[in-house]
Amino acid sequence: MATPSIIIIGSGISGLAAASILARDGVRVTVLERNNQVGGRARTWNKDGFTFDMGPSFYWMPDVFDRFFARFGTSAAELYALHRLDPSYKVIFGKGDSWDLPAGREGVAALFENEEPGAAKALETFLNEAAVKYMLGVNDIVYTPSLSWKEYMRPDLLSGLMRTSVLSSLRKHVRKHFKSERIRQVMEFPALFLGATPATTPALYSLMNHADIDLGTWYPMGGMGKVMDAMHKLAEVNGAEVRTNAAVTRIQVTNGKATGVETANGIMVADIVLATADYHHVEQDLLGPEHRSYSTGFWEERTMAPSTLLFYIGLDRKLPGAEHHTLFFDESLDDHGDDIYQHKRWPRNPLFYLSCTSVTDPSTAPPGCENLVVLIPIASGAEDTPVLREQYFQIVAQRIALHTGLDIRAHIRVNRSYCVKDLEHDYKAFQGNAYGLASTLAQTGPLRPKVKSRKVNGLYFAGQLSVPGPGLPPALISGQLTADLILKELQSA
Repeated sequence: MATPSIIIIGSGISGLAAASILARDGVRVTVLERNNQVGGRARTWNKDGFTFDMGPSFYWMPDVFDRFFARFGTSAAELYALHRLDPSYKVIFGKGDSWDLPAGREGVAALFENEEPGAAKALETFLNEAAVKYMLGVNDIVYTPSLSWKEYMRPDLLSGLMRTSVLSSLRKHVRKHFKSERIRQVMEFPALFLGATPATTPALYSLMNHADIDLGTWYPMGGMGKVMDAMHKLAEVNGAEVRTNAAVTRIQVTNGKATGVETANGIMVADIVLATADYHHVEQDLLGPEHRSYSTGFWEERTMAPSTLLFYIGLDRKLPGAEHHTLFFDESLDDHGDDIYQHKRWPRNPLFYLSCTSVTDPSTAPPGCENLVVLIPIASGAEDTPVLREQYFQIVAQRIALHTGLDIRAHIRVNRSYCVKDLEHDYKAFQGNAYGLASTLAQTGPLRPKVKSRKVNGLYFAGQLSVPGPGLPPALISGQLTADLILKELQSA
């Protein structure tokens, strides 16, 4: 039997994960990336001695990475230098009012107890349940391709989930345990990684609090690009060929089967096509109408996770009191969420997140300088103009000055903005989304777009618009489960 061949569209973490698995198992793998470097949204940008992570900056769920690398007899610690952050992050509630979240349950419990008597015991109860959900969810559910609800109809899984709060909202679940608004904000914060508000995120996802507090916030020295470098090398060591500046313009379909792709350099033939690029783009732009599993109307009705306005800023000095991660919760989370989800507009009083990698890793900035990345969640599909970007930069600069005492505008050596139009251009992201589909109850598991085309044989999908969902660890899992499905179907063919 001839060696099967596969073309993977996109070199984000899901594409590289799938490439490594398939190549090691004897499939001839070619990865095609439209941009000039691998990594997808986890690319890096270098300017004047500053190295910026363009996308993901929180390294959570280290066990997910190790589970993947263990398939190849290695571990994250062998491939890049991991450092656990302590504090995990800073939360600013108002002028002179902030918390440094300690690394680990003990420290967080002491902080909570000082804020609200009885909160330490409540946290233990909450996190013990979250750990059960994590064991069932992350170690089991998310590694299924979710082609059918039947995959979930197992007595052990169902009985485990029945012992926990799953279907109520994360907000209700948190508020049942804690009265302090500060504690509630900290416990609701991980919902932002899921692309939804705490009120619309199922309580199942309190498993993210276990990831946050128990498993910890980590940082790969040198930046998140080091993770993608490791993924890239692993794919090539196992025999995959990875090509950059190789945009796919069409998926070839013959007699209802994927037979290759078209690029600027001509047609490439393959037995299978795995698309890890934006799902909407692949279906609407690379396939004819008769080959699409989902209509334009389907996509218009989806609840998209937010887009983002990002600023990559290099300062010529240090930022007073900076931590590696800082959450500016000095405005209303609910108002911000309503603006971007209900009204589809720019947040009037935005919350934002500040990453300062040079606090931990001096290599990401020149000596004596600071590396800042600012992220403001905004509505997917929102208007994006230079005037709006500048308006929000001024808001951010003023708020940073209020809480640190430094007006960064007088110390900028590098300043680049990145928003909806850039996401659409670089990643063909539907509505300029940054995190794919929101993890709402109606968009969980088999209710998400399938990893296998319903119309075209030999066409598969992976990535944050498919299962299991948004975020770097879920995307890593997505590439694995689709690759495993492909191998299984090749063996049974």
